[in-house]
This record gives sequence, C-alpha cells and structure tokens, in this order.
Amino acid sequence: MYQILSAETLAPNIHQYRILAPRIARKAKPGQFVIVMVDEKGERIPLTIADWDASEGSVTVVFNEVGKTTHKLASVKPGDGILSFTGPLGLPAHVDKFGTVVCVVAGYSTATCAPIIKALKAAGNRVIVIIRAPSKDTLFGDEQLGAIADRVIISTGDGSFECVGFVLDPLKDVIQKEKVDRVFTAGPVCMMKLVANTTKPFKIPTIASLNPIMVDGTGMCGCCRVNIGGETKFACVDGPEFDAHKVDWASLMARRCTYSDDTGPVKYRCLNCAQW
Repeated sequence: MYQILSAETLAPNIHQYRILAPRIARKAKPGQFVIVMVDEKGERIPLTIADWDASEGSVTVVFNEVGKTTHKLASVKPGDGILSFTGPLGLPAHVDKFGTVVCVVAGYSTATCAPIIKALKAAGNRVIVIIRAPSKDTLFGDEQLGAIADRVIISTGDGSFECVGFVLDPLKDVIQKEKVDRVFTAGPVCMMKLVANTTKPFKIPTIASLNPIMVDGTGMCGCCRVNIGGETKFACVDGPEFDAHKVDWASLMARRCTYSDDTGPVKYRCLNCAQW
C-alpha cells in the first residue's frame, strides 16, 4: 500500500495528493506520469506527476474528480493507502534553451505543468504562462506558477481577471508583440487543438501533452494510440508529449468519446469541455 501523506482541495473537484513513493520520487522527471489503482477492484488511471521530493520520498499528483475511480480516490484520507502507484512512466519533457516559451494550460494541468516550467527556467528560458479558468472561484495554481515563471496571464470566462474569454486572445497578443520560440500546451483536447491551430501559421514549434484513454501505461494494451503525422504512436511510451501540429485531433477527440454517455452520433468534442 502507498500511504497518503496529505490531501488538499485546490478548487471545486480538483484535488492534490502527496503520496509516499520513494522509488518513484528518486527517478521522476518533468512530464512523466504514474498509473494509480485505489484498490484491488479499481481501474487503472494515469495521473501526471505534479511534484516530487526525493529526500522525503514523496510524489504529488493532482486530479479532477469526475468519475467513479477519481471519486473513490478523493475519498481516501491522509494516513490511509492506495493499492498501486506505478511509475515514473512516459518520456520526460524535452527541455532545452529555446528562448521565449509560452505555456498554455487549463484544468488540473495548471498544477501538473509546474515541473516543466521549473525545468524550462533552469535551462535559461523566459517563460510566459497563460492560465484558463472558467471563473475566479475555479482558479488555482496562479500563485505557484507566478513564483516560477516570468509572467502569468489569467483568462477567465466571467471577467474576474484582465482577460475575458478563451486563451487564444492572450496567446495571439503575446505572439504579435514579441518573438515566441516555443509553445507548450496541456489541458482539454479542444483547447490544445485550438492552440495548435493558432501557432501553426506563425510556424512556432508547439508541443502538446496528450491525454488519451490509457489502461496499462506500458505500451501493451494499445488503448492510448494516437495518430501523429500519419503514424500510430502510443502516448504512454512514445509520449505523452507530441508535436501539436502533427496530431490528428479529430481521431483523438473521437477516441476519448468512446465511453461517453451520449448515445447519439459521435460528436468530435472533448469530454472535459462542458465548462468552456
């Protein structure tokens, strides 16, 4: 069993857990993930590593409580344990000295992108973060990322901050005002797709952290296959980061809707995007 050291609610239905997992904490790299099973009857779910402390032996994950498994995970209290915590899995984020990097994030990815932003800063980059939240009440992570990045822009749908609406307007504004050398995006699929469409005309290399349906996390089940530039890749072993301009977004959206409650014709929409 893997002990829960602490549990915190960051925003409505968004939870942060610190879990005792010394072997994972010693090997974790920015951009990697773990596979979690709450108990012997539970399903396996992937969660991005949001932080780790090798000296303490702890690993931090953030998740959105949206279904049966995440609801069960949210009910586990500090001092209790979960059955399985496997990792680190996936390829680490590619970090180099690019120049100016814009990170566009939303949802629980706002917290999980912190290790990548730290690594980008350590490599000598100027980092601008654009955070999208539906409202001030659902915003989190801005103070944490503000302490790391050079600039944080917050976009909300209710006008609680300087930018109103979607993330594309502040992204376009930054691109038009200064030279952007790279864009990283993580969050709902539809948002990442629109970010990719925005940066493509400017030929700005853009990396998306994909979140397809995943089961085993080791490349054996094939559930997380994605189409990248006409080639089949597995997000668990070839990713989770991919060239956003080569992603077949329509097929990714369709596969994520496989288990939707919608019994009508498949609509290519992101299951996370009702709030957008």
